[in-house]
Amino acid sequence: MIGNIKNKKIIQIIHHLQHCLQGKQTAIILSLIAIFSKGHLLIEDFPGLGKTSLAIALSKALNLSFGRIQCTNDLLPTDITGLSIYNKNTGEFEFKPGPVFNNIVLVDEINRATPKAQSALLEAMAEEQVTVDGRTYKLPKPFFVIATQNPVEIYGTFPLPENQLDRFIMKISIGYPDIESEKQILKSGSSREKLYTLTAVIDRDEIIKIQDEIKQIYLSDKIINWILEFVNKTRQDNRILLGLSTRAALAITYTAKAYAYFRSRDYVIPEDAKEMIPFVVPHRVILKEEPISKDEVILSILQSIPTPP
Repeated sequence: MIGNIKNKKIIQIIHHLQHCLQGKQTAIILSLIAIFSKGHLLIEDFPGLGKTSLAIALSKALNLSFGRIQCTNDLLPTDITGLSIYNKNTGEFEFKPGPVFNNIVLVDEINRATPKAQSALLEAMAEEQVTVDGRTYKLPKPFFVIATQNPVEIYGTFPLPENQLDRFIMKISIGYPDIESEKQILKSGSSREKLYTLTAVIDRDEIIKIQDEIKQIYLSDKIINWILEFVNKTRQDNRILLGLSTRAALAITYTAKAYAYFRSRDYVIPEDAKEMIPFVVPHRVILKEEPISKDEVILSILQSIPTPP
């Protein structure tokens, strides 16, 4: 269970968000870890559980600009990136930026977009830039994508390919709130209007500063070797068709460093990585036999590797 957060600034942000996002502490913490790890987040869950509310609340609490892309089958790449429009007064084409030119971009129901539209996000997520009509435009910093998808909806959807799934540093679900939290939600009604009045706890410069501080968190050779052994075992395991990439290994180290920072340490311990692996690894692995649980396979591999002292 994600917890034991000790960093005062992070605790302040979490408590601030919990006023509007009752019963979602774990999702809040994991989202913040993804942001401060300079990664992107995929949320797979049922409708009505607060995925959009989480994205809006994060943008307000972190004082970041917010853009939303509602994916449909007829969504065009230019609906994401923007396009050049001819200005008859100047006789020149002017670039009109799309919603991707925001700090936090919610890509709702990403699996409803066609592969061509999905691929328009790939350059933005990987390079923090987009290319339109042969010109490259830098995206604002920090840049963070929250994509959502419904796990049971199949009709009219286009499953994300492995190379795009690998771009998400984490895949999480929000889950149903506990009874007490849901009771409070029913008493007070929808909190969507409150989200837009949420005050900022931190600003853009502080976020970049924390990201830089997390980058400096110490990761010993023992833990690096342990992570590499885990990654290599996923590649050799006969239950797994597609093992972890080098990008996946980096994702484990980035999130483990962020979690160590959240716990007010300037060094990573094995437990930091173990806590992150269930959220960083499963969506990157393809099993030979789908009825087998990915979580069980990953846990068995973890348990087969001695934990470094």
